[in-house]
Amino acid sequence: MEPGQQNECEGLIYLNNAATSWPKPPGVIAEVTKSLQNPYFEQGRTTAGGAIDYPAAARETLANFFHAEKTDHIIFTQNATDSLNQLIHGFTWNATAPFHTITTELEHNSVLRPLHALEMNGTITLTTVPFTHHQIRLAAIKDAIRADTRLVVMTHGSNVLGSVQDIKPIAEYLRANDIFFIVDGAQSAGHIPIDLTCMPVDAFVFTGHKALFGIPGIGGFYLPDPTAIAITKQGGTGSDSGSLRQPMEMPTRFESGTHNYPGIASLYAGVQFIEGVGLAAIERKGRELTQSFIQALKKTDTIVIYNESPDLPIVSFSIDGINNSEVGFILARAYNVITRTGLHCAPLIHQRIDGGSGCVRASFSWFTTLEECRVATDAIREVAESAHR
Repeated sequence: MEPGQQNECEGLIYLNNAATSWPKPPGVIAEVTKSLQNPYFEQGRTTAGGAIDYPAAARETLANFFHAEKTDHIIFTQNATDSLNQLIHGFTWNATAPFHTITTELEHNSVLRPLHALEMNGTITLTTVPFTHHQIRLAAIKDAIRADTRLVVMTHGSNVLGSVQDIKPIAEYLRANDIFFIVDGAQSAGHIPIDLTCMPVDAFVFTGHKALFGIPGIGGFYLPDPTAIAITKQGGTGSDSGSLRQPMEMPTRFESGTHNYPGIASLYAGVQFIEGVGLAAIERKGRELTQSFIQALKKTDTIVIYNESPDLPIVSFSIDGINNSEVGFILARAYNVITRTGLHCAPLIHQRIDGGSGCVRASFSWFTTLEECRVATDAIREVAESAHR
């Protein structure tokens, strides 16, 4: 920063971590910088040496973090949206007849829009299962299954309600009935333990820029059985380059073109940061911040909280009589508190909880403090009370 230049983020209270976490750990910034300073290195793609093979290192780190048995089955993509599109469209690519798919009301548009597109072109028929008390019940999934059901896609953690779904029994039931199960872990990864040896899903999706503390533009998925998903992208992989056919081995089967090395470096460093702090400590602090925030908001009757017991550090609320976008604008301009307003790319949830009008969302990270939560809730309550004087 130049002498006399003011830091635009000074005094900022950032409560939009469910969209993109900020700030990033110093180690993440350092690793990204190092990845840009050194020549790019990856086995099979360059003769350069002495630098970190970030794709290999990050794959191993993520496999350990998620307890994934097959390291090479960690696939890097642009983000969770890219991952979900590859998996959903890849699963339907070779379908010879329309088949039935199940999803839920808790989903992000990264799930809903690809499925809707496939429904519109006649590739699938679609059933959307409702949530009960912020949860998707196994019984509701069972009730929706038909003879031609081949695919279920659902979230692990809601980006609006902060509720974590009990995936294991659903996964076990679907596995027993030969129904492919894709789980969107964009909100859960980095906040709670994820053990893929105990959660038998067919594909698990993650993104880097949220609770894994990576930079935007990196994500991925874990796919134990790659034969279930058709290859929808082809290109250079640095292997078997004499062949005009896409390699079948993992991970090059689904990774064409030059990797996002800075993004992968950030993901590698972000997971190392989480492991250094301890996931249990991160989870514990998230609960403390969330409950402190909720208890403060409950002191004002005109503030509506949509889930008073979230599993993730996410609190969605509205103020009676004030449009949610106006609340967000006032908080940002008058109090320097950054939240997220609107439908949060999850329209079916909002149809249920607020009639489709949207809400204000506050979401926390390891770097959020109790004092920041206190200042933010004081500001929210002041806005609410001023509106009803």
